[in-house]
Amino acid sequence: MVVCGDDALAHRLAAELRDVYGERVTLVVPSAREPHRPRIPPPARALDRATALLGRVSAAVARTPPAPSEALGDGTERPEEAVRILEAAQPDDRALAEAGVAEAGALALVYDDDELNIHAALRARRLNPRLRLVIRLYNRKLGQHLEELLDQAAAVAALDSDGGGDTGAADASDASTTVLSDADTVAPALVATAVAGTSKVIEADGLLLRAVERMPVPPGRPGDPGLCTLALLPAAANDPGQEPGSGHGGDERPLLLPDDAAVAGAAGCGTVVLETVSYTGRPVRPARLRGRGAPLASLFSRRLRWSLAGVVGAVLALAVASWLTTGLAPVHGAYLTLLDLFAINDPALGQPLPRKILQLLSGLTGLLLLPVLVAAAFEGLGTFRSASALRRPPRGLSGHVVLLGLGKVGTRVLARLHEMGIPVVCIEADPEARGIALARRLRVPTVLGDVTQEGVLEAAMIGRAASLLALSSADTTNLEAALYARSVTPGLRVTLRLFDDRFATAVYRTLRAAHPGALTRSRSTSFLAAPAFAGAMMGRQILGAIPVERRVLLVARVGVRGNPALEGRTVAEVLRPGRLRVLAVDTSAPDEAQPPAAAAAPPPDTEREPARLVHELGDDYVLRPQDRVLLAATRQGLGDLHVRRPRATGAAAAARQG
Repeated sequence: MVVCGDDALAHRLAAELRDVYGERVTLVVPSAREPHRPRIPPPARALDRATALLGRVSAAVARTPPAPSEALGDGTERPEEAVRILEAAQPDDRALAEAGVAEAGALALVYDDDELNIHAALRARRLNPRLRLVIRLYNRKLGQHLEELLDQAAAVAALDSDGGGDTGAADASDASTTVLSDADTVAPALVATAVAGTSKVIEADGLLLRAVERMPVPPGRPGDPGLCTLALLPAAANDPGQEPGSGHGGDERPLLLPDDAAVAGAAGCGTVVLETVSYTGRPVRPARLRGRGAPLASLFSRRLRWSLAGVVGAVLALAVASWLTTGLAPVHGAYLTLLDLFAINDPALGQPLPRKILQLLSGLTGLLLLPVLVAAAFEGLGTFRSASALRRPPRGLSGHVVLLGLGKVGTRVLARLHEMGIPVVCIEADPEARGIALARRLRVPTVLGDVTQEGVLEAAMIGRAASLLALSSADTTNLEAALYARSVTPGLRVTLRLFDDRFATAVYRTLRAAHPGALTRSRSTSFLAAPAFAGAMMGRQILGAIPVERRVLLVARVGVRGNPALEGRTVAEVLRPGRLRVLAVDTSAPDEAQPPAAAAAPPPDTEREPARLVHELGDDYVLRPQDRVLLAATRQGLGDLHVRRPRATGAAAAARQG
């Protein structure tokens, strides 16, 4: 496996491939001497504050045990093993050839530059048409087109080399291209953490699954196991004020994927259970109606619209009265009413009394119409002038989410929160940040300023907020925002984006001691995104990650065909306590014994049935070759499910190690 990158994701991905899947990894980085993570210098005015914050947690850091190596899904830890590191400023042809791309099984391009990743992907596909590519791109549309282009190139190269035989088709399917975005991968988890205090929501095969933490039940009372029990939590993890996994000094760990006997014997322990989620709220209006009905509502206020409707109703009433009292034709009566309304008709001298009264009422209505038209003009002009300006937080706002940082991750999180209808107030120091344009287009209240300065969090109404999402790229900035927010609102739900595990552990202990009743969570973008990238390199589709304390359970979709651990086995036989568990089975594929006419693919407009849960099928269900299973597995359990045999010979391996 070859990994090319310039930030923390590349190093996390290399460790994932080495520790979980047992692969030989070559890591291509700009410089092996630089830190594994880009260091962004804080502003000069914030240096003193950052130094003071580090001093506040230095004592806790001194008590923190040494950072362990990457923990495996079964709770064991592997010693650090050497990963071949190759220094190259650019992933050019020379660097890729030296990294062994021509003989590699997969290549991951995770540079923080879309253009650089695209150029490297085109070079790698030319050097090795059968190479499996995993590319990190932020642009979604460009990623879809790039996948199609590179897959077509792999198919053509395979057909040319094998003369159009079956081997070429198999190699082309193996040489797949997967475009992923770390921001899109972690955005749902961060949104769920801010809204519900948990990031454990997975959408797969028509099912919406949620992992929920259950408190211990009194002895003698049966607990609600949900669909299945994903983990048994240690007793100390039931403290809602502490960060899971940080208060035990690394000695106690949750028991992942226990069997029924372990769940029955776990008295007094909290659990993480899996549930299905169905939407029961009000239906969302179609986008067509929202898009066509929005201009009037956005240009004019509700009070002005009602005023205009009242004037129009009065004009119609006068027109009908003129028609009935004067005996004129309806069109002519409406015409006379409009002339009277705009004061351009002759006085009704010598006319009947009803005509005179109607003319006076029409003139009065015209006087009322004038201020309404002036107000409409001013409101429309103000709307157009403020369309390019950032909106300020409204006065009565409360229960909202304060989002700090509008970079790549913050922009995706903002889009998700807006789609869910959750009120958000953004804070960003850079007026040219990536997410400023999105916040302006969505009319999301945004505060421009450095969060380390006084008054910025107050402008975002942190005192009335429900949660804080600190997603800036600087750990000290996120920490300072969390500390100040907790001083204003002690019970505020806080989610920090922290990279260093030891630093995060020290932060949790400090915040837990100061605010034992508050909820604090830490999420690392590279830590949550690395399993998805590694799974794509191994040829499997990982749908998401369920954090359990500081560890991760993976939810993956795996085909049964050709897998000896799945094909022909019952669901109960596949279960491996602590490592692997079947959640659902997609049985929509027809039986292979049926004739071709019956096994034909359904029409494109046919709605596909969601996967059937295990409790619906039973533990005795035998997995067919055409089935697809939805698995919950630890990293090690998923790695053991499909461990690839090294394809290189002994001489090639020795040469590579040399």
